[in-house]
Amino acid sequence: MTGEIPKSARFELYTPEQRVRRDNTRWTLVQGILAPLQFLVFAVSLGLIVRYLWTGEGLLAADISIIVKTLVLYTIMVTGAIWEKVVFGRYLFAPAFFWEDVFSMAVLALHTAYLIATFGGLLAPAPLMALALAAYGAYVINAAQFVWKLRMARLSDPRTRRDAAVVPAGAAT
Repeated sequence: MTGEIPKSARFELYTPEQRVRRDNTRWTLVQGILAPLQFLVFAVSLGLIVRYLWTGEGLLAADISIIVKTLVLYTIMVTGAIWEKVVFGRYLFAPAFFWEDVFSMAVLALHTAYLIATFGGLLAPAPLMALALAAYGAYVINAAQFVWKLRMARLSDPRTRRDAAVVPAGAAT
């Protein structure tokens, strides 16, 4: 390789100005706290759903956990929209996160459908849990989208790229 920048380093998620805004807003920290919290709530809730489906016990606990997961999702979506506004100048669908935001709308729709079905008494427990699992599957895909995108951004960040400080042997300094 003769001074060629790796493909992973060519991906630019943030302009230098956006990177500064991202690094200086408290909403980045809020997102950094809420994302793992949401995953923890998801994991516990998934366990409760599986327990109910496997044993027929614990429907109330599963329901409560799904409601809590949905409330955490709403919280991360609202604060994420604020973060996006601060960093990119728009609340949703900034080009850098367009497809993640599109899929987030599907995740929100499925979680909201669960709430409507639960509080409206529209589904029996088994189909209700199936709806929750569909919402959770969509959440996992969406979370993977964000993790991949942020990993690519980290790899392209000149401050964290491993090859940024590499000087080819024999190069004048």
